[in-house]
Amino acid sequence: MAGNLKKLSGGNETILIVDDHETIWDFLIEALQELGYSVLLAENGLDAVQIYRDNPDEVDLVLLDMIMPKQGGHQTFFQIRAIDPEAKILLSSGYVSQEEVNDLLQQGAKGFLPKPHRLASMANEIRRILDEK
Repeated sequence: MAGNLKKLSGGNETILIVDDHETIWDFLIEALQELGYSVLLAENGLDAVQIYRDNPDEVDLVLLDMIMPKQGGHQTFFQIRAIDPEAKILLSSGYVSQEEVNDLLQQGAKGFLPKPHRLASMANEIRRILDEK
């Protein structure tokens, strides 16, 4: 994997991954760390809100899966934005309606990545959002 990553833009920011699938965590954590990012992990929306609340100045971007047990992405999005209205949240899902995605994009989500993740698209989208002023 490292050979392919050299061409991609990375960074040293901290990304909170919110996803309930271990295979996805493993892929994302390895890829993002190879790109230089620090990574925090939440297995569901409730954990994500708690991690964000405990580390509000450390999380630079949230990669938020929309479909999860305990608390889904929609509710998690609004709870994180209540803690920090400027939170940079990138939505991700393989099974979500376009209406739900559009609703959150209108509410301030920074983008949407369909699953399965394509590494180049993900790296470019993360960098684009982090570089926004």
